[in-house]
This record gives sequence, C-alpha cells and structure tokens, in this order.
Amino acid sequence: MPKILVIRFSSIGDIVLTSPVVRCLKKQLRGAEVHYLTKNGFKEILLNNPNVDKVYSIQKNVSEVLLALKAEQYDYIIDLHNNLRSLQVKTSLRKKTYSFDKLNFEKWLIVNLKINKLPNIHIVDRYFETVKTLGVTNDGLGLDYFIKLEDEISMSSLPESHRSGYIAIVIGAKHFTKRLPDEKIIEIVQRLNKPVVLLGGKEDIERSKLISEKAGNNIYNACGKYSLNQSASIIKQSDVVITNDTGLMHIASAFKKKIISVWGNTVPEFGMSPYYPVVLSGQGLGVSDQDLGVRQEEIGRSLIVEVKGLSCRPCSKIGFDKCPKGHFKCM
Repeated sequence: MPKILVIRFSSIGDIVLTSPVVRCLKKQLRGAEVHYLTKNGFKEILLNNPNVDKVYSIQKNVSEVLLALKAEQYDYIIDLHNNLRSLQVKTSLRKKTYSFDKLNFEKWLIVNLKINKLPNIHIVDRYFETVKTLGVTNDGLGLDYFIKLEDEISMSSLPESHRSGYIAIVIGAKHFTKRLPDEKIIEIVQRLNKPVVLLGGKEDIERSKLISEKAGNNIYNACGKYSLNQSASIIKQSDVVITNDTGLMHIASAFKKKIISVWGNTVPEFGMSPYYPVVLSGQGLGVSDQDLGVRQEEIGRSLIVEVKGLSCRPCSKIGFDKCPKGHFKCM
C-alpha cells in the first residue's frame, strides 16, 4: 500500500495535464494513497478529484508544509514540476523520487535558435515516462476534471437564447502574447451563427465589455462572473470551444469538447496541444480498424490554428506582456 506525493505547483493547465498520471497511480498501484502538493491558488482543481486522497498547498514557500509532509512518511515522490521548490521538498523528505525531465535545453534551442530538438510526444506521455519504472502505464482515458455539484451551472440560468447550445470563446490568458486580439474575436463572433459565451477572469472584464458592445447581440459575457470550476461547467456544456493556449483549453480537453485552439507566441511542438483519450472505436469517426489507437485530435476533434513560417516564433515558452518585435504577427 504505497503512499505517494505528487508535486506540481502550477498552473491550471499544467495541473490538469497531470490528472492521467494521478489516476493511473491510484488505479494501478494496489492500495495506493495519493497526495498532491500545489499552490493555494490551484488547489480547487484537485479537491474534488477522487483519485487524490489529500491536497497540500503553499502560499509561497514549501517550509509552510514541510513538517506535515515529513510526518506522512511517503514511499515515493513523483516530481512533475522539477524546480527549486520541489527540489527543497525532495531534499528534506529524502524518499525515493521520480522527477520529470522538463527538456529546458531543448526548449531554449527552439525559442532562441529556432532549432527543434523536442521529441514529438505530448507532455502527458512524457509525464508517464516519469513513472514507468513503477509499472504505471497510460490507460488511454485522457484528462480528468471534476466539478463539485454546487459549482455546476444550470443551463436555465443562462440567457434563453443560449439554452439550446452555444460556442464558448476563451478570451483570457495570463500573458498578452497568448491572447487573440479583441478585433479578431469581434470578427469571429460576427461571422458565427450561434450564440456565444465569453469566458475570462476579472482581469478580462473591460476587454469583454468592448467585445460585447461591438460584436452583436448573440453574446453572453461571463468574464469575471464565475469561479474556475463554474467556468469549467460552462465549458462542459458548450458545443464548441474556441480558445487561446491556456488552462481552459485543457479543461475543455478533459470534457472531450470540440476545440479550436489559437496559438500565438507558443507552439504545439512544446507538447501541450489539446489531449484526448485514445480512440477505442472507429465507429462514426471515419477511421478503419487498423487506425484504432490514434488520438482523437489526429482525426478532427481538435483544430489547431497558427501562423506558420514566422522567423520569430516561438519567442517564449511561456509568454510576454507585449510582442518583443512590436508587430504581433503571430496573432
């Protein structure tokens, strides 16, 4: 009955992308007790996950929880963040550790020299390489996201025009260079013939008001109105999700939604494109029996939109507050 500590401090999408590993640790290691260490701001992602037995969180320093973690007497530490904070935890606990290879040098090469030496493998499958010596393998069921009942948004609470279906457009992103410009969002909404829900945080309220005013009458502006879990419920009930490379994109993947993802300064080659379950049946998907086992994103559930051929792209593995070149041609 192994007791395991999984470490991933941030951010929303990165934590959601660890969910298959957490599930497989819990299901495949008999009697496993799985704990998770993250930051306070992200613990709500994990609190309702039935595969996580206990969540530890920090505001800033791991010293806030080290005594409690030492008392747990873990058998294994699965470090899926691999930074200075997680190193401090591993050094203090002195338990058998399996650490994720972040491929920082390969990322530096593609960002700074535009030399792509990154493996053609999704980060989820790379996470599984971290735990393979434990005998844990990918079950092919994709990502998980669990919403507590009180955070589920009823369709009846939406405008009447949206109760029969809508497209969710995620306008928010932590970094400016990941955000689709307002004028592009306005143009997209004006060309759609279905109701639209705008999703974003409180920091996106002013932008969303401008978009709503200029784009027409078929918008429900939900920016800043809902918590993360409530926004996830809006995503869950949507017909299609149009999104930047951000956390809600991965939540949409967990709910197996049809996704149109728009990429600016980052690129799918980083291994963080929408991740779906392995296809178990080709029925209705237009694939033959010999094609089974490919991921659904490869047969049309996910559409990646990007401007290829720009010499400056990718300019960062995370993002900037403004385009370093001043032209923002990637968006």
